[in-house]
Amino acid sequence: MRERGKRLYRTFLSLLLLLAIAESSLARAELSISTLERIRQTETLRIGYGITPPFSYVGPDGRIIGYSIDLCERVAQALQAQLGLKRLNIEYVFRTPSNRVQLLNSGAIDIECVASTNNAERRRSVAFTHSHFFVTTYYVALAKNNLRTLTDLRGRSVSVALGTVNVSQITQVNREKMLNLSIVAVDTLQKAFDLVGQEKVSAFAMDDILLYTMIAASPNPQDYTISSEPVSEQMPYGFMVRLNDDDFREAVNTALRNIYRSAEMNSIYSRWFTQPIPGKDINLQWPMSDSLKALTITAE
Repeated sequence: MRERGKRLYRTFLSLLLLLAIAESSLARAELSISTLERIRQTETLRIGYGITPPFSYVGPDGRIIGYSIDLCERVAQALQAQLGLKRLNIEYVFRTPSNRVQLLNSGAIDIECVASTNNAERRRSVAFTHSHFFVTTYYVALAKNNLRTLTDLRGRSVSVALGTVNVSQITQVNREKMLNLSIVAVDTLQKAFDLVGQEKVSAFAMDDILLYTMIAASPNPQDYTISSEPVSEQMPYGFMVRLNDDDFREAVNTALRNIYRSAEMNSIYSRWFTQPIPGKDINLQWPMSDSLKALTITAE
């Protein structure tokens, strides 16, 4: 009886191993063909989304919505037409700042439609489409502490979110200005922001638009202030795609160019940045930047 149990256990382990090998082989097979061809065969586009309003988040009715999602859903319509498909399903896959590159390069998602900064460091691992927003990194602190400049942070603690470019930005500032910072890295933007309100850190370094959104959505927005001095220069957001997937990237860029040149672009932008954000009851009143206006004209 005991020997029979051992045989069943070995058989079970063998089946698990075969299943793992089969899944791995399927993943490699999918990555061996181009993204456009896989989309054509499966009639499915896999979009990475996050919890980053107003760019990408779960709306009050459970749907995935946001500025980035609006753009990517229109890209999906263009891909459907280009590939001659009767339908194109969108599969939304949740991603975090720390696993987004892994999900993309493993084939779990085809495109990440959130708010990822396009910089040289990231371009070693992924490719980016045309930009869809521009940001500058600042820090948020409690207003009562009167922190406004980078030197005001000397000897203090600053939170950052793992997997964001803000980690390297604040590390560089710390080194160059000899601020003697204690840098606290956590796994989500919300946790990093909450540490400020809980007075466990002095500041949180993040992209300006996301800081303003988090402050506006907090119970007591008046308690917070954003630094007058930036942590970084202005940088673009782009949708991440896989490296060397040039046909797919160009198809997305062609769709984005057409969207940017259309009369619809202003209404798409306004819905998320100059009107109340769906499900959030806040209005950022964030006019389109000159950099984005220029992009909608040139679409390059």
